[in-house]
Amino acid sequence: MNARGLRHYLKIGGVFAYPTEAVFGLGCDPTNRKAVQKILRLKGRPQHKGLILVADCFDHLERFIAPLSPSQIHNMQQSWGNAKKPHTWIVPAAKHCPKWLTGRHTSIAIRVSSHPLTAKLCKDTGMALVSTSANHSGHQAAKTAKQCHQVFGHQIQIMTGKTSGAKKPSTIQDLLTGKILRK
Repeated sequence: MNARGLRHYLKIGGVFAYPTEAVFGLGCDPTNRKAVQKILRLKGRPQHKGLILVADCFDHLERFIAPLSPSQIHNMQQSWGNAKKPHTWIVPAAKHCPKWLTGRHTSIAIRVSSHPLTAKLCKDTGMALVSTSANHSGHQAAKTAKQCHQVFGHQIQIMTGKTSGAKKPSTIQDLLTGKILRK
């Protein structure tokens, strides 16, 4: 699917699976409530947990987050760029950030991806994407396009490609407290 086709697919509420640093992710336009709800339904994931947003650059994430200091932004940027050690940050959400993304939280999880295909998808669409593991909640995440087909069949588009080979999903760290929530 070319960039124009992908933008159209996202605009109409399309959901797709794509390789990330460690596993395949399920993605959609984060501003499309129906698409996010489809992902939650496919996974069997409750909305109150919130979701991760991924992008190719910080600029695509800014609209979803509350203002941060230059030192906070610098701290996050220092952790991004290593495909073998992806790093997700929990940051204060913007007041207008949709609840279907934040769930019961006043914060949102964000990551700038160093995976070439993930970054290209974000660059080509000009937006951040929802990024949640391609699996049914509580089950092991798919690591290949073939596994995505086995789990979701033809309910979604599945991008071909390989993960970056990271051994574990991203570290998740709270920006305000510094606490590591997942290592």
